[in-house]
Amino acid sequence: MTLRSIITLPDEKILREVSKPVGAVDNATRRLWDDMLETMYEAPGIGLAAIQIGVPQRLLVVDLAKEGEEAKPLFVANPEITWSSEQQSDYEEGCLSIPDYYEMVTRPAEIRMRYLDRQGEAKEIEAQGLLATCLQHEIDHLDGILFIDHISKLKRDRVLKKFMKAQKLGKL
Repeated sequence: MTLRSIITLPDEKILREVSKPVGAVDNATRRLWDDMLETMYEAPGIGLAAIQIGVPQRLLVVDLAKEGEEAKPLFVANPEITWSSEQQSDYEEGCLSIPDYYEMVTRPAEIRMRYLDRQGEAKEIEAQGLLATCLQHEIDHLDGILFIDHISKLKRDRVLKKFMKAQKLGKL
């Protein structure tokens, strides 16, 4: 397994790219997932999309296990949300590509998602709570959407300005 660099703001060119479907889950896919998982754990985070390490493929990993708990990674290829509840929930979201910034985001409270697992088998999962939020956040990445797109334009502009300034000052 290899630690990868996580792409952060203000690099929106890559982060805004729409990822392409994976043709088949093979050994290369599993190696990439392993790298993503190691990178996510090291960061630390609970979810990571392949585009966040510069790979525009519809792949993501999620693990909601807390420190000290047994790891329970979820490996996802070609996710597709097939249903979402009308009921909404608010979570304070953060993102490894937007370090040290958190904001309340409203999303559907429950979802149903179709995907390919680590063996390339078609699966369906129903998720609620933090898992539903995390999956929606990561799928957004695959579609070139950042969680700051769900907040007000004023707040989003402030965040972008902050990261551009930090880059100019060489702090990124």
